Amino acid sequence: MDMFTSPEFWLAVGQIIMIDILLGGDNAVVIALACRKLPEAQRRLGILWGTAGAILLRVVLIFFALTLLKLPFLKLVGGLLLLWIGMKLLVPEDEDEHGNIQASDKLWAAVKTVIVADFVMSLDNVIAIAGAAEGAGGGHQMPLVIFGLLVSIPIIVWGSQLVIKLMDRFPMVIVLGAMLLGWIAGTMMVGDPAFSAYVPMVEGDKPGSSQVLPALYYGCGVAGALLVLALGKLVAARQGGGGGSAAA
Repeated sequence: MDMFTSPEFWLAVGQIIMIDILLGGDNAVVIALACRKLPEAQRRLGILWGTAGAILLRVVLIFFALTLLKLPFLKLVGGLLLLWIGMKLLVPEDEDEHGNIQASDKLWAAVKTVIVADFVMSLDNVIAIAGAAEGAGGGHQMPLVIFGLLVSIPIIVWGSQLVIKLMDRFPMVIVLGAMLLGWIAGTMMVGDPAFSAYVPMVEGDKPGSSQVLPALYYGCGVAGALLVLALGKLVAARQGGGGGSAAA
């Protein structure tokens, strides 16, 4: 298939893997908390069924997100949301933010908790993956979404401790991930259909298709990445310098 020879496809693949690593850690922690009271024999089942339900729900959410991104101003809103999410990654969080996750000693009650909690927490992941996939163009969006979700399964099921250790040991991972979200936000916003009459366009690969002028597209991506970094450092500094380790 020609999509496997497309640089844009593999760039989006790399972005989705990074997004899953960066934003999947919270979901993994939630699953661990929800299933912690299950008997040992049922704990793995709770994790697997809960993750399967959460992944299926996310497929539906991303499908609608990709459809909605074609509407005027929604890419702008999604981009602004990603800028906020990226900035938030660089700011210290409350260590007790998962304290309200209720554990259950019943398998299906734990599975329900996992799915509901993942639904509430998935907005950042959904918007980020949809933005990365949409940037690939060429009708590759749904294969990218499916790939991204397949990648997220082992990250969510087994990756919580690995993600936490990786971020603790290499704080630059958080900074690069936050800047990646800023990059996706910048490139997403400049491609909003509402701006198509005002943004310089060039002919696309397919007849009748058009895309944002590459210099402007990449320039907006760089601007978004730098904006997230600057705002994240500014907010962290105003909170007393507590975010210094994340932005090191």
